[in-house]
Amino acid sequence: MRVALISDLHANALALEAVLADLARAGADRLVCLGDVATLGPHPDAVLGRLRDLGCACILGNHDEFLLDAELIHTYTEAPVVVNAVDWCRDRLAPADRAFLAGFVPGLDIELAPGLTLGLYHGSPRSHMEDILATTPAERVDEMLGGRATVAAVLAGGHTHFQMLRQHRGALLLNPGSVGIPFKEHMPGQPPAVLPHAEYAIVEARSAGGSAGISVELRRVPLDRAALRRAAESAPDNPITGYLVAQYS
Repeated sequence: MRVALISDLHANALALEAVLADLARAGADRLVCLGDVATLGPHPDAVLGRLRDLGCACILGNHDEFLLDAELIHTYTEAPVVVNAVDWCRDRLAPADRAFLAGFVPGLDIELAPGLTLGLYHGSPRSHMEDILATTPAERVDEMLGGRATVAAVLAGGHTHFQMLRQHRGALLLNPGSVGIPFKEHMPGQPPAVLPHAEYAIVEARSAGGSAGISVELRRVPLDRAALRRAAESAPDNPITGYLVAQYS
């Protein structure tokens, strides 16, 4: 089985289409989104509609829940540009979009092969607002995983906007990166630099000698800066448009 994982789309329809075109060439049996689908970027309704048409299973990210619960974002950030951009996106959702978001799940387990499980979440299994990074101490990771590393061969989440693959207690910890706003550096509390590509991953279980092995592929799809800038400029009243245009200039 080949499972494609996308995450942190952030209303970037151009990047999503580029990833889907790349995935059509690479091939996968299943597509799962790890959350943060329709905030900050210029086209929240288009991204939600595309995922809905694909029948894509979606994990509930913190930004997805911000769209459903307007007060929750204040437990995460008070940065005006972020809060106002989320409000802008929420105002553009149709009832069908809200119903789709309400169906997102906190986590999902997929059997890749007998005895091999892929465990999916957004930030960590216990919270969609936690960061798991390559530099996170193992003891801290243990707390966030809550024992999941002993029952899943691969654990995958997004949230940080950083591609990552690390081994932890025998399990593989994976972050497919961000489709819509991949970060150059981890700079908490500061505006991040955005990279001009889209990121995703493919997890594959393959039979070998009577047992199944696992491979993980981190993929990056190049994007045209001018096209990204034009897409951002198509939503001039989005409070974050100026920041995005500057990143793509």
